[in-house]
Amino acid sequence: MCTGDLNKDGKISFDEFTNMVHSLKSTEVAKTFRKAINKKEGICAIGGTSEQSSAGTQHSYSEEEKYAFVNWVNKALENDPDCKHVLPMDPNTDDLFRAVGDGLVLCKMINLSVPDTIDERTINKKKLTPFTIQENLNLALNSASAIGCHVVNIGAEDLKEGKPHLVLGLLWQALIALLRDGESLEDLMKLSPEELLLRWANYHLENAGCPKINNFSSDIKHFCTTSNLSFSYSLKDSKAYYNLLNEVAPKGDNEEIPPIAIDMTGLREKEDIKRAECMLEQADRLGCRQFVTANDVVRGNPKLNLAFIANLFNRYPALQKPENQDIDWSALEGETREERTFRNWINSLGVNPRVNHLYGDLADAIVIFQLYEKIKVPVDWSRVNKPPYPKLGGNMKKLENCNYAVDLGKNEAKFSLVGIAGHDLNSGNRTLTLALLWQLMRRYTLQILEDIGDGRKVNDDTIVTWVNTTLSEAGKSSKISGFKDGQISSSMPVLDLIDAIQPGSIRYDLLKTEDLTEEEKLNNAKYAISMARKIGARVYALPEDLVEVKPKMVMTVFACLMARGMKRA
Repeated sequence: MCTGDLNKDGKISFDEFTNMVHSLKSTEVAKTFRKAINKKEGICAIGGTSEQSSAGTQHSYSEEEKYAFVNWVNKALENDPDCKHVLPMDPNTDDLFRAVGDGLVLCKMINLSVPDTIDERTINKKKLTPFTIQENLNLALNSASAIGCHVVNIGAEDLKEGKPHLVLGLLWQALIALLRDGESLEDLMKLSPEELLLRWANYHLENAGCPKINNFSSDIKHFCTTSNLSFSYSLKDSKAYYNLLNEVAPKGDNEEIPPIAIDMTGLREKEDIKRAECMLEQADRLGCRQFVTANDVVRGNPKLNLAFIANLFNRYPALQKPENQDIDWSALEGETREERTFRNWINSLGVNPRVNHLYGDLADAIVIFQLYEKIKVPVDWSRVNKPPYPKLGGNMKKLENCNYAVDLGKNEAKFSLVGIAGHDLNSGNRTLTLALLWQLMRRYTLQILEDIGDGRKVNDDTIVTWVNTTLSEAGKSSKISGFKDGQISSSMPVLDLIDAIQPGSIRYDLLKTEDLTEEEKLNNAKYAISMARKIGARVYALPEDLVEVKPKMVMTVFACLMARGMKRA
């Protein structure tokens, strides 16, 4: 204080603080000071590292999150022979950021989040070169985008160099995909993953006779009486976790799963850290200790607590199908492939809020307006009603938004929206909502082609002509008459086109080309979709779309490959 207070007024002004920092900048004291500040909060600061989005800025990442991810990856991939060269990682070092550099670990983790997203045959695993590493990173990024991760401003070079804030951001999004398992009932589908987990935890806490929790980091103190003992109750003091573990642990009513008795004596520990450690020892008996340390529990890290509960939910949901309830279970449909593709495409563009339930989350058109801006349709935001909406008349505000969204589609975007009104979007009419989303996705895809082609207009015939010309010039025998061509079900036109764009990329020895069974067609399609992403095409379609020759999704595959081919030309 005495040293920094240059004018001796008993206060440190901003200029005096700046002078003090500069005077310390080259000393060991400054390094220790900055390290101590960061360590205290578990935050590491790094300079601007992304030329696209963060030059000259500073980013930070959580040491706690890095520690949790390292432990999770080590456990999840411990038996994977392809990852032996980087595992196990030391959570106290920057091993994680170096390990993602060749793309292998990222590809594996994406498949952990959404199985079969990446065809293992397309991952480069041995004798990696800068080129094959780049392919792996392209495959990982484009596949992450396809499952709904927002990867704008994240490039392969960022991952290759192990830029911490971008690596952790991508890993969190991949992890969130795990939380969608089990969302089948219509009401639950409208909840975000966080809300769904909170409802699940509170369901079991209520069964245990304990108060509900409000969030995954709350320090609000409740009271719960168990065995005539009163104690303060929150996630941070581990007592909610103790009761949750006790509720979901196997009780022996399933012959295939032996009972696991939770030792509750740790509740008597007076110190929060010791009590948290005892709780985690019980979680370990269930195989669910991942993601949090005792310190994370006590500090109330929301992301890590969320991941801990998600893992517990996936391993031990402990839910029974309701009996004696008049529910038509067959009428409750899950998310279709088409709906999932649209939702993942929307989320990959970084819309806010994130879309968890396609129809419910579009009911106020806020996300639709953001999609219009992506296709360069101007939105007058002064006309848009924004949340939070009033309880009385709130839906009318949403309906006004939807009317404006339809008006923009008809008059500005020049979409064909015959028979579609604002009420249809607001009420979640599946057929009509999907009709608008398809036109948005189509325009977005064609716009990318037009941008690459200096503004020249592109239509279906343009794409088909380009595909056939490219195939012919490469000496390929494949050709297509259109996006409904039955030959597409074998995926050979797609595979030949990929090989024409990047010669020698397709391993034809892995494929069957004639007299294909449905399973063999699907294997070809999986390989084709992953290979398209590997050479840099951001494909959102699924393998089944090729096998079944879904013309809309087939069009997007060829359009994305055309965009990639034009960039290489």
